[in-house]
Amino acid sequence: MIFKDYDFLQNYDLKNFEEKIKIYKELLSKFNRIHNLTHLKNIDENIFDSIKILDFYDFSKAKNIADIGSGAGFPAVFLAFLLQSNFHLFEPNPKKVAFLRTLKIECELSNLHIYKEKVQECKNTFKADIITSRALMDVKPLLEICKNLKDDNTVFILWKGSEIYQELENIKNYEIFENNLRKYCILK
Repeated sequence: MIFKDYDFLQNYDLKNFEEKIKIYKELLSKFNRIHNLTHLKNIDENIFDSIKILDFYDFSKAKNIADIGSGAGFPAVFLAFLLQSNFHLFEPNPKKVAFLRTLKIECELSNLHIYKEKVQECKNTFKADIITSRALMDVKPLLEICKNLKDDNTVFILWKGSEIYQELENIKNYEIFENNLRKYCILK
């Protein structure tokens, strides 16, 4: 995938980004052979899906971004390749955590902080400016389990599908941006 063709990425170091993607793909291939981390067939499409949000939302003022249920790194890892924010990834699966920690070392991602725990067990004192999650669970339970990381200024950015409108029933202050079947939901 050639990322220089996307206008929303024009202000980023794309050479560095593509080098890190190459490392990511090599590591994922190695880990997937042994641990079966993900069943995704088209990695480039999922990378694009992870960063397309930059076309809709400005992350530049976010100091701390928490990603809930990070799995194989979608979307947070690819945003961390591009942004200077501190990324806090919550993933309880030990095999996925081992992959993420190896990736952090191999890609020299000092802005990536990985927690082998569920977010509701987090004892850290930071508050997230942004909380991201990709298709982990319905919106209302997600908001509940993240209460220890949020304050009145926290924005949730969720990668969702067609069920998002039902999940948002009785919830106010949101925007939805669509890209094909993907719904990017921003809750304020």
